[in-house]
Amino acid sequence: MVGEGRAVRWGIARTTVAVVSLASMVACAVPPATPVAPGGSPVAGSAPSVPVAEAQKLLGTLQVAVRGNLDGYDRDKTFPHWKTVSGSCNVREEVLKRAGENVEVDERCAPVSGSWHSTYDGETSRKASDVDVDHVVPLAHAWVSGAKSWDQAKREQFANDLTRPQLLVVTDNVNREKGDKAPEQWKPPLVSFWCTYATDWIVVKAGYGLSITVPEKTALSSMLDRCR
Repeated sequence: MVGEGRAVRWGIARTTVAVVSLASMVACAVPPATPVAPGGSPVAGSAPSVPVAEAQKLLGTLQVAVRGNLDGYDRDKTFPHWKTVSGSCNVREEVLKRAGENVEVDERCAPVSGSWHSTYDGETSRKASDVDVDHVVPLAHAWVSGAKSWDQAKREQFANDLTRPQLLVVTDNVNREKGDKAPEQWKPPLVSFWCTYATDWIVVKAGYGLSITVPEKTALSSMLDRCR
């Protein structure tokens, strides 16, 4: 009887381990839900904005063309940015609020405390002055990829897009290192973020009908390989 009792307990233990292992496997197989900001908008940069297969399909639909020039480009005039969203809060301040943790603002909506995680390099900053709100597809890059032919309203929409994964809070010096560079010229220092960066770049370009170059397409395809 003692032997049988041990056998039963051992069988139960093995079953329990098997169930726990299966649950762990399922948990790992299910991708994390994309965090949602107040108001229902996804928090850009938290996870790939679309599944990898969809990003690859979108990449294949983008027009391949030679990159244009910056003739006529003026960041402030051709891409009016940081427009007022509500009250005294502008787009930049809205992004800082939704992307940060424990963010408090003053009467002008300027952040006075909080912390911000930079997806480009993995650093956390506790001062808003140490981070930038980056356009994933830079404004100057959009200009030479087709935005030059847009009307002012569309360029303003692009520069203030709170819906697509276009605006990220990142460490200021890393953002300035990026500048207006495309993925074949610059990639985030945090290699584990390349998958999300590539999908976000593709989603933004596809959403606005912007073109890509051959080297840019090659770089994006290579970055998508990091998703596997």
